[in-house]
Amino acid sequence: MPLKESRTIWHDGALVPWEQATVHVLSHALHYGSSVFEGIRVYKTPDGPMGLRLTDHIKRMYDSAKVYRLIIPYPLETLVAACKLVIRDNDLTEGAYIRPIAFRGYGEMGVAGNPEDPAVCSVAAWEWGSYLGEDGLETGVDVCISSWQRVAPNTVPALAKAGGNYLSSILVTLEARRLGFVEGIALNTSGFVSEGAGENLFLVRDGKIYTPPVAASILAGLTRNTVVELALALGLEVVEQQIPRELLYIADEIFLSGTAAEITPVRSVDRIEVGSGKRGPVTERLQTEFFGLFDGSTRDRWGWLEPMLDATDVRADCPVAV
Repeated sequence: MPLKESRTIWHDGALVPWEQATVHVLSHALHYGSSVFEGIRVYKTPDGPMGLRLTDHIKRMYDSAKVYRLIIPYPLETLVAACKLVIRDNDLTEGAYIRPIAFRGYGEMGVAGNPEDPAVCSVAAWEWGSYLGEDGLETGVDVCISSWQRVAPNTVPALAKAGGNYLSSILVTLEARRLGFVEGIALNTSGFVSEGAGENLFLVRDGKIYTPPVAASILAGLTRNTVVELALALGLEVVEQQIPRELLYIADEIFLSGTAAEITPVRSVDRIEVGSGKRGPVTERLQTEFFGLFDGSTRDRWGWLEPMLDATDVRADCPVAV
């Protein structure tokens, strides 16, 4: 979907016009995928725009960088503040999507690059609707099992949210759309369910919620963790276990979770109807709890919502012109 351009982007310590936030064509990340990034949703609430688990996302970005020996030359607090700054500077008070990224830039070619060179860091934000379609949140989406598998253990680290990892996701999504599906689900190299191209997966059977474990070559999604915590708070049982492909065909409900996708029900897998072929009661209940965080009907007992217009924090923590 086309980007809805904002005015400015935070780029290595300064706000620059959107169209001027550019990099050299010989940047290492462009050739070797040496980038780590995050996606953070900002929601309109009665108390102003709130970032959902903003600090948790930035912490994971530093974890991803550590795996790839990528040096982020700013303290975590600076990038958190930069995220707040781009929301405020672009007047994105009705909700937005934030994309912080750190990558090996221009200066040295070769596969490894120079691990001692600091990463280039940028933070952009723009308006972005539901990733899998607004209607999909209610009516569900059609998915297929992809012929492309997730990376094997000890090859590409699935726990790192790195740019190069998404070459796998591109293949999964392109295949799914070519075949007329909204999204694809990938299996791992052992033949068990892993995740969607950009989402974690849950299924419901006989009142229990099942989701693949971290060892199934998944990204340990923060929305996935949010869903688990919400489910446990509702008294629902959540089981992490290896999931055989055929269990998707006989599930009562299936839904996908992710920052962009939020909580999206699945109505069919490989043209086999899931349950009644529409959003199930457990999925709907979790959606109600999730979106209730933003209108105040669900109490944020976990401290997940972070104010985005705290001018004092931004001015103190972010060394940019404001």
